[in-house]
Amino acid sequence: MGSDRGAGTVVAGALEAASDTLTPVLFGPTGLETRGLEHVVAEDVIGMDEKPAEAVRAKPDSSLVAACRAVAAGDADAVVSAGNTGALLAASLLEIRRLPGVHRPAIAVPIPARDGSSVMLDSGANADARPEHLLQFAYMGAIFAEEILGLQDPTVRLLSIGEEPEKGNQLALEAHALLAESDLNFAGNVESRELLAKAADVVVTDGFTGNVALKALEGTIRTLLEALREEITATALGKVGGLLIRQAARRLAHRLEPDTYGGAYLLGLRAIAVVAHGNSSSRAVTSAIRLAARGVEHGVVDRLAKRLPERQQANV
Repeated sequence: MGSDRGAGTVVAGALEAASDTLTPVLFGPTGLETRGLEHVVAEDVIGMDEKPAEAVRAKPDSSLVAACRAVAAGDADAVVSAGNTGALLAASLLEIRRLPGVHRPAIAVPIPARDGSSVMLDSGANADARPEHLLQFAYMGAIFAEEILGLQDPTVRLLSIGEEPEKGNQLALEAHALLAESDLNFAGNVESRELLAKAADVVVTDGFTGNVALKALEGTIRTLLEALREEITATALGKVGGLLIRQAARRLAHRLEPDTYGGAYLLGLRAIAVVAHGNSSSRAVTSAIRLAARGVEHGVVDRLAKRLPERQQANV
């Protein structure tokens, strides 16, 4: 119900995602047009402008909180929301809860890099973080890259304003020291201009910096793709050239557009939670639901629960 484009867009995306092995369940108020999908009545709605923690406590029957409660009770395997990200985090912490030993969950976003996939975390769950949080984000990201992306000994880099160890604010400096002393395959700092060239298998940062970097990437990609389309259609010669590169352009757009991925895992919880963009299209909603399903199928939570204590203990 919190989607910028309205409930109809979410319903359309859920309907497209439905299959013999995937059953979307919609949470929303009485009268919601679900087009045949299962509907759990949840009368309240948490808006984008509401303070997350306060809204979650004040509206326990909101669609977002009720969906998280269903996952905690085992009535659903995962929760997907294009609503208030802070409220999803607060509701997940209240209902689903963290894995043992996890300080803070982190949003892990796939980056469509030129030379293969990478993952960046945190991308918006924690605006403020401590150095030890970034170290744990790195461990969660490395395990995710190993277990889900199939990468051996994934490289980890710290997002900063320069590659030199002495570059960055106090958080970056202290986090760099912890990462350098860990048993991770830490390759030092990286600047944001390298993200689309695959800066590393795992890029670690705090949620404020990660969210700014992510939205800058999304905006840049969208603007460039739109500008390319405009240039191709501006002249007759451009249209001819466009026909010649159409297949390649479509492949590039499919790889780079955020709708292809749809959302991001909120790692560190006892069940799968996927954060979708507030302005998600129906295609993006479909992708986010399928991403959640893949997380369940691949046992993301169980693998993190088993391996995170082992990796952290090895660093003590």
